[in-house]
Amino acid sequence: MFNSSQFTPKYFLLTGLPGLETLYPWFVFPFCTMYLVALVGNSLILTVIKKNTSLHQPMYLFLAMLAFAELGVSASTLPIVLGIFLFGASEICFEACLFHMFSIHSFSIMESGVLLAMSVDRFVAIYNPLRYTAILTLPRIAGSAAVLGLKSVMLMFPLPLLLKHLPFCGHNVLSHSYCLHSDLIQLPCGNTRPSSILGLCIVTSTFGLDSLLIVISYMLILHTVLGISSGEGRRKALGTCVSHICAVLVYYVPMISVALVHRFVKQAAPAVRLFLVNVYLLVPPVLNPIIYSVKTKQIRQGLIRLFLQRK
Repeated sequence: MFNSSQFTPKYFLLTGLPGLETLYPWFVFPFCTMYLVALVGNSLILTVIKKNTSLHQPMYLFLAMLAFAELGVSASTLPIVLGIFLFGASEICFEACLFHMFSIHSFSIMESGVLLAMSVDRFVAIYNPLRYTAILTLPRIAGSAAVLGLKSVMLMFPLPLLLKHLPFCGHNVLSHSYCLHSDLIQLPCGNTRPSSILGLCIVTSTFGLDSLLIVISYMLILHTVLGISSGEGRRKALGTCVSHICAVLVYYVPMISVALVHRFVKQAAPAVRLFLVNVYLLVPPVLNPIIYSVKTKQIRQGLIRLFLQRK
C-alpha cells in the first residue's frame, strides 16, 4: 500500500488475534462480560466510598483513586477491542491512535502510583496506628491525588508530540490491538532516539521505581509486624494488607509476563503476545473490585446497603 517514501499516515491498522479471525464472534461475550464487570465494579466502589462518610478514610480514598484509574484504562480500551471483535474495525486514525496511546499509558502510570501510595498507607497504619489519620490527612491525600494525576499527564504529554512530528515510511500495521508506545515507535523512519530514551526513562521512573518502593514498603511492614508481640496482632496487621498485596500481584505479574515474553521469547506466537497484553490491560480492572468487595468488610457492607436502598 505504501512505498519507501516518507508520509504521515492517515490511519493505523490494529492487529486483533491473527489466525483466529473466524473465532471473533466467540470472543465478544467474554470480552463484553469482562468490560462490564470492570466498569460496573469500579463504579460501584466509587459510589460506595462517596456515599458512606465512614469510608472517607485514607485507605478507602486511595482505593477510590485506584478504581478511578482502572475505569480510565477500561474506558480507553473498550471501544477499540469491541470495534475489532464486533465489527472487524481495525482502522484507527493517526490522531486518535496517539490520543489512545496517551490515555492508556497515563492511566496505567496513575494506577502504578496509586498502588505505591496504598503500600505507604498500609505501612503508616501498621507502624504508627495512633497517628495514622494525623499523618495521612485529607489535604495530604488530595495533594497526593493531584500529584499522581499531574505526573501521569506530564510524563506522557511529550510522547505523542514527538511521534506526530516524525516521518513514517513502510507499513502502518501495529502488532497489538491497542496503540502502545513500544509498538508505534517501531514504525517511523526518522530519528526515534529521543522518543525511545524518553519512553525508557518514563518506564524506569514509574513502573520500575514504584515496584521497587512497594517491595521496600512491604519489607518495612514485615519488619514492623514481626516486632508485634501478640500473634493475634500480627495476623490482624497482615490481614489489612491482603487485598493490597493481591492488587499488586494482579497488576505487576501480567506486566512482567508481557515484558519477559517480548524480551526473551522471540519465537512466541503473535497470538500469545497479544493475549498477554489483553490480560495485562483487562484483568486488573476486573479482579480488583472483586478482591476488595470480598476481602474488605466495610466495602462489602456498603455494597449491600447500596443494593438494599435501591430495592
